[in-house]
Amino acid sequence: MTNLTTSESIRLLKNNYTGYLGYIFQDKPYVLPITYFYDKDDHSLISYSADGHKIDAMRDNNAVSLLVEDIKSFKNWQTVMAHGTYEELQGTDAKYKLHQFSEGLKALILRKENRETEFISEFSSKLYSRGIPTVYRIKILEITGKRKET
Repeated sequence: MTNLTTSESIRLLKNNYTGYLGYIFQDKPYVLPITYFYDKDDHSLISYSADGHKIDAMRDNNAVSLLVEDIKSFKNWQTVMAHGTYEELQGTDAKYKLHQFSEGLKALILRKENRETEFISEFSSKLYSRGIPTVYRIKILEITGKRKET
């Protein structure tokens, strides 16, 4: 097993859109899958959620981490752990970042998986019908990565 460089770790974040969000709630760790978009302009991760347990927990304790993995086999994989702080976005910033998330995700899925992404627009319109979601960013403070290739 070897360490990834910072640029290799960032590349893994940029080329994926699902990961496992770790956060603390009432002194217990929780890990949940999320969809995210890497924002290279401010070295952060953008995501959103309906209000609930996860958002309440991150409001109380903004120290979070995201694990992203690319596993081809048990002998060929890469992982990245990004530690950072949860920041809730408001107003035009939230709308701009949610648009950036949506457009970036569409482009990544089309490039990586060669498939159309109408489902994102449909999902977004259903989400907005229930009210504006909580849009947040994870400001990356530390990033580490590992690789195994045999």
